[in-house]
Amino acid sequence: MTTELNATVIRRAVPDDVTACAEVIHGWATQTKWMPDELQVEELSVLIRDAFDSREIWVAGDPVDCYMSVDPVQQKIGALFCRRTGQGIGKCFVDKAKEGRAFLWLTTHRPNVAAQRFYRREGFEVTAEEPPVPPDTVPVYRMGWHV
Repeated sequence: MTTELNATVIRRAVPDDVTACAEVIHGWATQTKWMPDELQVEELSVLIRDAFDSREIWVAGDPVDCYMSVDPVQQKIGALFCRRTGQGIGKCFVDKAKEGRAFLWLTTHRPNVAAQRFYRREGFEVTAEEPPVPPDTVPVYRMGWHV
């Protein structure tokens, strides 16, 4: 299944997309001053590959430059990273995650004010402050959405 947004196709990821997803995350981490460069692309690829079969993973771009992972059991958006911001791709990803669900939650790093603003626009509210879960070292807010 794919969704189009201004010539950008959002589609389910395939195993060959794993390294590109890891590169998107790593690129964001290295460009974000407050985010420690904790994991290399190879390590991130292993984590994504290990979770691949139990997650709904969506990508956009050719080559892939936007990535979202949803854990359907926990009803959690586990990752949403996009190299192209301000084009509505993140909103399209969140809308995709909401399809068929009445509840979702996620965590976002406390210093990531832009992400918090985006998620609030999408109906999420801060429900808790949480310590970082390894391998992260930056504290997070838990945010929830429900219909």
